[in-house]
Amino acid sequence: MSDKILRANSFDGSIRIFVADTTDLVQKAHEIHDTYPVVTAALGRSLTAAAMMGCMQKGQEDMISLQFKGDGPMGSLCAVSDSSSHVKGYITNPHVNLAPNNKNKLDVKRAVGEGTFFVVRDLGLKEPYVGQVPIISGEIAEDLTYYYATSEQTPTSVGLGVLVDTDGHVICSGGFILQLMPEATEETGSLLEKNIAALPSITQMMSDGLSTEDILLKITDGFSMLIQNEPTIPLYACNCSRERVEAALISIGKKELKSLLDEDGRAELTCPYCDQKYMFEKEDLEALIASL
Repeated sequence: MSDKILRANSFDGSIRIFVADTTDLVQKAHEIHDTYPVVTAALGRSLTAAAMMGCMQKGQEDMISLQFKGDGPMGSLCAVSDSSSHVKGYITNPHVNLAPNNKNKLDVKRAVGEGTFFVVRDLGLKEPYVGQVPIISGEIAEDLTYYYATSEQTPTSVGLGVLVDTDGHVICSGGFILQLMPEATEETGSLLEKNIAALPSITQMMSDGLSTEDILLKITDGFSMLIQNEPTIPLYACNCSRERVEAALISIGKKELKSLLDEDGRAELTCPYCDQKYMFEKEDLEALIASL
């Protein structure tokens, strides 16, 4: 398995950066959801961003989700991560087939469309923190950069990429999040801007054989960086269970459960994140109703 997230800080504390290789987990997401290439790219970029943002969180139980609610043919997109960068995601319509854009690239922008981008942080408090901005690009990375600038006032540069083969297989997937800390000077920001402007795409660098460490050092060229010893290993992992699905059924109430029992005599629920199916027969539904 090659997937990993590297984290580094500059010695003077003015820069922090995360660089990720998420090829395996995005391939797994593609297999679970049977995504067409443009959707694989959109979902893969979002999962990569969520994985990096996940390991920024401090609390062990903290969760973060990125939600794109656009009017494009893909519908809604959601990517969720815990603080260990265990991610999962779903899309409304995985079977979107679009012609390439004018740069002959997958037209993620058109698949997403216009709408609203939400970042939801569940820190175990009564209510989660919800930040929202308009979808300004639909290309995912630019929307996340805009979110950080407007909602968190943190100068941030985000690069995300998924390279998909003609048969739909994920060749490589990765990304970076670079942030300037309060100690950063204008000079620091200018030098980093020049570095980023000269960069090939993240997938080009990965295809050329650059490792996550190579990419990290390329982005931060000219700065002394301290790379964290142990990388984070991101995984596509769903925490659904029959118990959770039972709780969801109970939450709809006795009246709805009785209606379900009378009309269908059984219930089949499918987890939107991992496609796991849970069957509740007549006896199961009767037991749930009795428990209420």
